[in-house]
Amino acid sequence: MTMAIRPTPLLAEAADAWFDGIEDPVEQALAVLKWAGDTFGDEFAITSSMADGLLAHLASTAIPGVHVIFLDTGYHFAETIGTRDWITGVLPITLVNVTPEQTVAEQDARYGARLHDRDPDLCCSLRKVTPLAETLSRYVAWGSGIRRDESPTRAGTKIVDWDAKREMIKFNPIAAWTQADVDAYVAEHQIPVNPLFELGYGSIGCAPCTRPVAPGEDARAGRWAGRGKTECGIHS
Repeated sequence: MTMAIRPTPLLAEAADAWFDGIEDPVEQALAVLKWAGDTFGDEFAITSSMADGLLAHLASTAIPGVHVIFLDTGYHFAETIGTRDWITGVLPITLVNVTPEQTVAEQDARYGARLHDRDPDLCCSLRKVTPLAETLSRYVAWGSGIRRDESPTRAGTKIVDWDAKREMIKFNPIAAWTQADVDAYVAEHQIPVNPLFELGYGSIGCAPCTRPVAPGEDARAGRWAGRGKTECGIHS
């Protein structure tokens, strides 16, 4: 499909103002995604951590066959890989499974074992940020499932934003959703959910750097716990 509109910061700003005015969270998300698909066609993709199939369900409803990028870091929980396969099997999506340039063994040989313990920023860069950047270079717009209520660092997330680092429009269709909105949609549509949530995980990333959260902690408190690190670098 040929892109009819050039992505620009002004276009992102105008779209955000328009879609942010839609009050119903599901209507808002579907409208955002449909516009993204209609405007950018196969030059638009979403990313998914495979914590659940919510964004993939919304996107494939609005854009059947939508490209869903999954960063297969080599460090995922088995439950996450199972959730990826489950979602791919039941939803009309096109999975784009992205692997880093180096296997875990090759990375260990170059940098030493357990790089994630010694330099988690470098590990995230090698296994997430750089592979995603290379994949997104084939698109002009992308979408994520981040929400404002997940952590203080995400409280200002826009529905439609300009990704200056990558010079792309970035869509965050469920940015305004609450956990109650998520739970209601998952229950109504029987969305696949990573079984690790039942074990107390609030946010699911790579196994070596993720732990369950304690009562009262925010959902991302279990990511890189005790390191003063809250983001892998993809959304910052």
